[in-house]
Amino acid sequence: MFDAQRIGAVVIGASAGGVEALNHLLPMLPKTFAPPVLIVVHVRQGQPSLLPGLFATRCELAIEEPFDKDEIAPGTVYFAPPGYHMLVEAEEGAAPSIALSVDPPVRFSRPSVDVLFESAAHAYGERLLGIVLSGANDDGARGARAIHGAGGVCWAQEPATAQAAAMPLAAIRENAVHEVLTLDEMAMRLAQCIDRR
Repeated sequence: MFDAQRIGAVVIGASAGGVEALNHLLPMLPKTFAPPVLIVVHVRQGQPSLLPGLFATRCELAIEEPFDKDEIAPGTVYFAPPGYHMLVEAEEGAAPSIALSVDPPVRFSRPSVDVLFESAAHAYGERLLGIVLSGANDDGARGARAIHGAGGVCWAQEPATAQAAAMPLAAIRENAVHEVLTLDEMAMRLAQCIDRR
């Protein structure tokens, strides 16, 4: 089911309690980690995000808040900017890139986990790993279903370990999750996604 060498990209969605969960996961990724990681965390609009700076000092991977049309680079973590949906664009013959949108909020959120997950599922198909972390609403459940439908793999944080269980529970109830894992289990598996060339 989970083949570390098949993963071409990782998408992560989080809300309440998600920063703490990410603080457990991201610093454990080795500098040889190969796939790009695209993350939506529900943050308050109208103020700059502190997340890139926070994680840049704790992680071995490059941490970025992308601009529209940035090419997605391997081994790089991208945080959606506040107030923008972050999508993956994949034109035939071109490397996937990031698109930023100010379309209306989805599930009351912009950025939306569903928007990221659905666009990434279209771009990466069976090479995508989606992860739904702690959060207090159901954003991400529909996107997890899109990943599942495209042949990708989806994990949810064990709800009992989440500060806010609603988000992982919604994805689980959508029957879109392949495995329910603790953060330690996720980190151990993610650490296998390294460049072996």
